[in-house]
Amino acid sequence: MNRGLAALTDRNFRWFFLARAITLVTGSMSSIALTFAVLQIDNDPVSLSLVLAAFTVANIVFVLFGGVIADRLPRAVVIQVCYVIDILSIGTVAYLLFTETATIPVVIALAAVNGASTAFVLPAMQGIIPQLTTPETLQQANAMLSFVRSAVTIGGPVIAGILVTTVGPAWAMVVQVIGWLVAIPILALVKLPPPVGDGSFSLFADLRIGWTEFWSRSWLVAVVFAFMIMNAIHVGAWGVVGPYVAKNDDRLGIAGWGWVVSAEGAGVLLMTLVLMWVPLKRPLRMGMIGISLFALPLTALGLHPAVVLVAIAAFLAGAGAEVFSTGWSVAMMENVPTDKLSRVSSYDMLGSFVVMPIGTLVYGWLITHADPAVVLTTSAVLYAAIALGTVLVPSVWRMGRTRAVPITG
Repeated sequence: MNRGLAALTDRNFRWFFLARAITLVTGSMSSIALTFAVLQIDNDPVSLSLVLAAFTVANIVFVLFGGVIADRLPRAVVIQVCYVIDILSIGTVAYLLFTETATIPVVIALAAVNGASTAFVLPAMQGIIPQLTTPETLQQANAMLSFVRSAVTIGGPVIAGILVTTVGPAWAMVVQVIGWLVAIPILALVKLPPPVGDGSFSLFADLRIGWTEFWSRSWLVAVVFAFMIMNAIHVGAWGVVGPYVAKNDDRLGIAGWGWVVSAEGAGVLLMTLVLMWVPLKRPLRMGMIGISLFALPLTALGLHPAVVLVAIAAFLAGAGAEVFSTGWSVAMMENVPTDKLSRVSSYDMLGSFVVMPIGTLVYGWLITHADPAVVLTTSAVLYAAIALGTVLVPSVWRMGRTRAVPITG
């Protein structure tokens, strides 16, 4: 088979890839659907922020527990159960919208349920991939999944926008529910060995083991702590200041911002195709250099927010981000024991995401007290300095490719 698609030679990976592709396609419209569903109920940005915060907080609270469960139970089963919970929570929101009985407090509660479910799915997804493919095709497998994810990121919101404006947000949620319903039986076809363990279960003992595995790897700690700050900068400078500049600067404009975001997605998409064929011999070194390119669109946005310039910079940043994404997944899957990978991944997710809400609030304050150009260019310098500084950590610089780490028992 073609080298770039070699991961598909494994039957288990084929079924998992199909199930994941279906849920990515149908789920790509979820944020648009939920946003306009909330605004349909109560046209108040405060209500929207409360719903989104409920999802994020629940995800952060449960992610460590999700890592323990994903290491202790069959990961495909964990994902299936979470999909059932998602069907019930999002399906209920759709039903309430159809019957015009939805209220903000109920949607907040259901968003929290959905966020908690996601906290179990993500560590299970991270841990299951090395069980589905060989060390030789691990990079290709991750690149293929990234390709689907980036492709639907470009097209999904467009489809969602059409559905929401023509038939309403509830129908977009129905499409998402159908995706989960189709994926559940497909995942049942994935046959994996049972988890390793003596059958005993201790939440705190398992969390301690996961923490020990996490803390014992300097490359892992360095990158996660770097992203604790970098993600806060990204979500604040790009997610808050970016749209503000677009709305208030005629050189960019709201339509131009749409082109910029699409260009970033196109950069990701193109790089996934490259990485299906070109091996990353130094996954962390190249990954951190790649992610540092995000300083380019921040700088362009601050100094000269013209559509073409910022879009080109965003395209390069998207390509660099995918180098990091694939390189990071490969590094984790090759250097962390498979039976502890979900727990270690949950610590990665917690550290990387926990400061993001603070970043949003800080940049919301900064943009009202400082010149946006100064905020953006300063953020660009800080972002690049952290990313490239992390490359200098010896274990990050030296890490190469290795064979998968065996299960340790």
